[in-house]
Amino acid sequence: MISTALTGLSLSRFRSHAQVQLELAAKPVVLFGPNGAGKTNILEAISLLAPGRGLRRAPYQQATKHNSDTPWAVHADLLHPDASFRIGTGLDPAPGATRRVIRIDGETATAGALAALLRQVWLTPAQDRVFSGPRGVRLKYFDRLVFSLFPEHGRTVSAYEKAMRGRQRLLDDGGADPAWLDGLEQQMAQFGAKVHQARAETIRRLMAQIQSRPNSAFPKAKLALTGEDMQAVFLPEQEADCQTILLECFAQTRSLHAKAGRTLHGVHRADLAVFWGPSDMPAANCSTGEQKALLVGLSLAHARAVTADSKASPPLILLDEACAHLDENRRAALIAEIGQLQGQAWLSGTDRSLFEAFGKNALFFELSGNKIKPA
Repeated sequence: MISTALTGLSLSRFRSHAQVQLELAAKPVVLFGPNGAGKTNILEAISLLAPGRGLRRAPYQQATKHNSDTPWAVHADLLHPDASFRIGTGLDPAPGATRRVIRIDGETATAGALAALLRQVWLTPAQDRVFSGPRGVRLKYFDRLVFSLFPEHGRTVSAYEKAMRGRQRLLDDGGADPAWLDGLEQQMAQFGAKVHQARAETIRRLMAQIQSRPNSAFPKAKLALTGEDMQAVFLPEQEADCQTILLECFAQTRSLHAKAGRTLHGVHRADLAVFWGPSDMPAANCSTGEQKALLVGLSLAHARAVTADSKASPPLILLDEACAHLDENRRAALIAEIGQLQGQAWLSGTDRSLFEAFGKNALFFELSGNKIKPA
């Protein structure tokens, strides 16, 4: 039974949509229509009901509808296991503003308060080649998964990277202030240890969810943290000492990093390794369809892991064109899995027939020419 859902949604001047008003229920929601009809724009608006810059990661001011003098806004009625809430966000109306405002039940709120109330899991076409793409893109994808389980993770990564940049500037300038370097390395080690521990715990929780499920149309992926050096990741028996290990590493590599002009050691060099089930085939070597199946299966495991977290309510699941590259059997399996989740799923696709396995167990909306109507 769905216990977290949007029961109403309104968009104003958001991307291609001048105005959208949707009356909803605690059921999955399907948006279908031709490319360019505005389906992803609606999913992006929902994704902004969470901390961060949403599934497109675009600057907030870019979301305002073209030629609009009034900034965008998104509001929703949230059904929550504890109660019902009215949540909203929008670009600050002050001239030239680039930040957004968040409100919960009419009161200005923080991103942290919003994260405590509502968590989200999403999958977009931009992630389709994440397994075969650059390491940095893959790490950002994985850190988003970590963030859903550990909302403070984003701030911790930012603090680590800020200290790393400061240290590198000092090294580039000759490292004239050893005490300042010591302080920055202390920060890097402290935040780096927390970053690694959150990532490692996320791997454990995801694997627990993957292994607890019976075999299905989606492969049981194997996940691991890897790295280009010994200080990017740590063995389980090293985790208690990883702050000390990092601190010693940074002190010993000052000359090397000064010569290189960049920080060659640390948790920012980590990578997510994904393998296809029993064959242990690296995900990067799998076919397009197999990679899509791995991604969908990982997204479902992620949703279940967040649901199992005692500090979180079941998440919303946003699946943009998730049925692309899935055959009929896998589409039916995806819909069956969604039916077992406790968080509302939002799916988009070009044709209603892709979602026929839902029957009457979902709300359907057709988009055409940036207009939307129940179907």
